[in-house]
Amino acid sequence: MVKIKKPNEYTSLDSGLTAAQVDAKVKAGLTNVQIKKLSRPIPKILADNLFTLFNFLNLVIAILIFWTGSYRNLFFLGPVIANIIIGSYQEIRAKVTIDKISLVNAATFTVTRDGTEQDVDIADLVEDDIVSIKRGDTIPADGIVRYSNGLQTNESSITGEADTISKKVDDEVFSGSFAIAGQAKVQLTQVGQESFVSKISAAVGKEKRSVSVLMKIINNIIKILTYTIIPVGLMLFFRSFLKSGDISKAILGTSASVIGMIPEGLVLLTSVALATGAYNLTKRRILVRSLSAIETLARVDVLCLDKTGTITTGKLTVKKTKTYGASEQQVQAIAQKIVDATQETNATALAVRALKATPLSKDVKEVIPFSSETKYSGFVADDNVRYIMGAPEFIIKNPTPEVTKTVEDAAEHGFRVIAILQEDPQQTLLGLLMISDEVRKQAPDTFNYLRNQGIDLRIISGDNPVTVANVAAQAGIASGKNYIDMSTVTEKNDYHDLVKKYKIFGRVRPSQKADLIKAMQDNGLTVGMTGDGVNDVLAMRQSDCSIAIAGESDAAEASADFVLLNRNFDSMIFMLNEGRRVINNVERVASLFLIKTIYSVVLSIIFIILGTGYPFQPSQLTPINALTVGIPTFILALEPNYTPPAGRFMRNVMEIALPAAICNILLIMTISILGNHLNFSYDTTSTLAVFTLGLIGYCALISISNPLITRKKVMISISFALFIVTFIFSGNAFGLQSILNWQYTYIYVALLLISWPLFMFMREVLGRRVFSKINWK
Repeated sequence: MVKIKKPNEYTSLDSGLTAAQVDAKVKAGLTNVQIKKLSRPIPKILADNLFTLFNFLNLVIAILIFWTGSYRNLFFLGPVIANIIIGSYQEIRAKVTIDKISLVNAATFTVTRDGTEQDVDIADLVEDDIVSIKRGDTIPADGIVRYSNGLQTNESSITGEADTISKKVDDEVFSGSFAIAGQAKVQLTQVGQESFVSKISAAVGKEKRSVSVLMKIINNIIKILTYTIIPVGLMLFFRSFLKSGDISKAILGTSASVIGMIPEGLVLLTSVALATGAYNLTKRRILVRSLSAIETLARVDVLCLDKTGTITTGKLTVKKTKTYGASEQQVQAIAQKIVDATQETNATALAVRALKATPLSKDVKEVIPFSSETKYSGFVADDNVRYIMGAPEFIIKNPTPEVTKTVEDAAEHGFRVIAILQEDPQQTLLGLLMISDEVRKQAPDTFNYLRNQGIDLRIISGDNPVTVANVAAQAGIASGKNYIDMSTVTEKNDYHDLVKKYKIFGRVRPSQKADLIKAMQDNGLTVGMTGDGVNDVLAMRQSDCSIAIAGESDAAEASADFVLLNRNFDSMIFMLNEGRRVINNVERVASLFLIKTIYSVVLSIIFIILGTGYPFQPSQLTPINALTVGIPTFILALEPNYTPPAGRFMRNVMEIALPAAICNILLIMTISILGNHLNFSYDTTSTLAVFTLGLIGYCALISISNPLITRKKVMISISFALFIVTFIFSGNAFGLQSILNWQYTYIYVALLLISWPLFMFMREVLGRRVFSKINWK
């Protein structure tokens, strides 16, 4: 481990830095400003939407078309520019909302300045600040421990090891680690970009952004197209030019081909859908730390829950004190003294404080901080008597049958049992605290909904498994019998079998939580994890998607993909539905973009072989692309669609795109052959070809719009009316021939009548004989 530098100056624990010293350090740039942002900066959003390979191709095509003087063929830039503007606006709007809610939720730390304690934002900490750290806090910067009350840290994010590390005075602590026990005062020595973690990140390079499953598939499609568009376009251009000798005609035909191959709106639509999903979640007071997590959440098979604060309210109350050879007041006095000594602020400590007992009048010689691994806390008095408080199963060495039965009965009634012991050195049980926690009122309905949506629910808790099982039964998660005590599990046990057999896991250590989730993932499941405490951090990091309840642990919130700022677990329903809406709608509309990609590539190859020019020009495609793809997809992408994702992106897309593309290819080749035979003009054949593309486009649009509710019928009807109007009155603008030319009316009518039956026939044939035999995974 790299040694961090010594403090520049000795700062008093009692007074801390002065205001003048803080100002000097701010001016010197010695602040804890971090590079990492939760959202991309606006210039980056604009650049990512503007500077793409496809936009570069569109620009080259526009320049070539401009050179030919056929300015109406520049209309294709309209949808391209509209996509850039709409996409940038949606992402920027989402960014602004996310940044606002992130600012409200920014981590704050208690520092000592000018002799008083102040709450300071993490970015406003300066070098040599004295920062108070408690259990559950992340370490904001590198520093030296100046005071320790049993501080223990976890440095797994730095070392990869999940071991607990005890920290004493003058020990080093590192940014990125977090406190799992005790409290401390730390003098910061290396802040901001000078911290150990920041230097490692800079040396390795930029943080790798996680890519969603959808974006991976779409990026693979784009990669294939990148190697296809340019060579096919060049071959088509030279073949057409050498055949006709007309360079302008060759440019326009090739441009129509290349523009058709580019699914320019597909990547944009996916990014916008994810950004809009994040925007909708932030409006519900749900902080989104990863856009791809929105999609991952929708694909979760198993949701692992921590009991306290998730299933229950987390507001604990001591209901009864059972004593053994001591008075109730004495037991409560010891419990109060332990809480005061350890300075714990967790739910159990707050329940003890609520008793308002007079603390035991003994001086503390040594503090024993609470740890999720040991399950107890306490102190050693000045007379060397040891007092501890914790889980009975962990701290009572030889329980009597009476004590065992009392603990089991209390657990069966849903109580959390805390034992109070005295060791001098003989262990003596003084009493048991029976602590209750209430199940959230909406919990049964929420869990019932999630279960009906195909999500398997598991509880992974540090509490007694019988208590957890009782709570699970109250919440409607499980029968209350399917549980295991993880304190009895050894290294020989196969976790892969355990996660198949049990739904409730009690007395789970933090490292075991992560191991259980990894076992589920090894079994082929996508796992989500919810939690609110430092003991959940390792499991949350291991999971595919993590959700933190705000207000309990900075470390848990920093590790989570989502933070429920409203502390309302019922928000899970909205989160799940929002993710499913994004996936299902993108999968649904993606086929519309890929129809023209498929037929454009195939037609280009066919016409390269035939040596004839491409059958239409860019301007003629503009209204078709706008009316059958551009406008409808942005509307359909916002539709509520909450069915579980089938995980068959390519099959779902190809079931529409491939039949439609084949119909287009067959009909356009028929029109081309018929036109040559009957000596149709180029304007006639190109108009017939584009009219065909529009009709098949509407067949595909109707298919992906099912069920056809009223608003969808209205959208399609208006779009089709504009389509007909375009072919009647906008001929000169787009280079189309009016369909009111009665000489060819029979052909238009024939195309109108044959398009739907042909499309459905191709879907049926491909569906039964091709798609059903292909492994799409």
